[in-house]
Amino acid sequence: MFKALALITSAVAIIGATMAITSTPAETYSMPDESHPHERTWIAMRADEEIWGDVADDVFKNLAKLANKISEYEPVTVLVTAEDKAQAEELLDDSIRIEVTQLDDLWIRDTGPTFVKRASDGHLVGLDSNFNGWGKKQTHDHDAGVAEFVTIKADAVHLDSGLVLEGGGVEVDGDGTAIIAESCVVNKNRNPGMTRAQIEAKLKPLLGVKKIIWIPGIKGKDITDGHTDFYARFAGPGVVVASYEPDPGSFDHAVTKKHLAILKQATDAKGRKLKVVTLQGPTKVRKTFESEEFAAGYIGYYVGNGAVFMQEFGDKKADSAAKATLAKLFPDRDIVQLNMDPVASGGGSIHCATQQQPKMSDH
Repeated sequence: MFKALALITSAVAIIGATMAITSTPAETYSMPDESHPHERTWIAMRADEEIWGDVADDVFKNLAKLANKISEYEPVTVLVTAEDKAQAEELLDDSIRIEVTQLDDLWIRDTGPTFVKRASDGHLVGLDSNFNGWGKKQTHDHDAGVAEFVTIKADAVHLDSGLVLEGGGVEVDGDGTAIIAESCVVNKNRNPGMTRAQIEAKLKPLLGVKKIIWIPGIKGKDITDGHTDFYARFAGPGVVVASYEPDPGSFDHAVTKKHLAILKQATDAKGRKLKVVTLQGPTKVRKTFESEEFAAGYIGYYVGNGAVFMQEFGDKKADSAAKATLAKLFPDRDIVQLNMDPVASGGGSIHCATQQQPKMSDH
């Protein structure tokens, strides 16, 4: 899904003193679902020409547009490198907070922390899952430090998960259930020698879930090895939005059919049979940024405070149908459609480019 990074070797900067770290939590935590009120959204605004080539500037401006739109609904913090700071200040609205750090790329859903709540005192915790470039497929020296940097800036406790995985690989409903694609977690390039049961035993107390619904995903077809958020998303407890690839010639056709069959038979942690809503992608996209990696799907939406931010691809019929579907699923939120074609050309979505920090009501 994502463009391969050029091999650039550099040391990871050690940023500040970290709060208590442990890989085997003595207590439990809980991950709020994405629709839980946010304290802010984090975005990594980085598009290196060595990675993105001629579209780098378009991608950078595309990220600024996304940040500005989200900032109309909630606070936004943007990470930039020192060399990009001046341009970012020109493009971003004054309300947006800018933090300077080292970055390789923009995919903060995977490089940033997964924020969870500590059961004992309700404190915010940044779960660091040891980003390793999607199984050492690309250089990640700087991005490996993003989770810790963001955690410190958020005044949260830094916690090592003891696993290697990415935020895009985990989807929770906030009510005890998670969906995880096996292909990107039970994989020797992330967690060698670990079984699904061992990984599940570590994740359940960290995420505060009682049940994990495993979908197979698919290895080796994109750099993520088939992230969960490309296939299935919760729209609330007991409600799942699932992607479907209708083209029999696509490698995703068979796997999305299999996912739909699994999800339609599944029950959640509360014993509810899942309501599965299918979200079919566009049949055509604009040509300007079309590429082999282009991610043409609506499932990469982001649920913010008062709005759902989703992509549109210039296919009026499909764009309208997808918007109508999400409007029914999120009736209390505006549905904001954005042209994110430059970002999509690298295989990602709005969801991949954002990370929510949940609001902790008692802190």
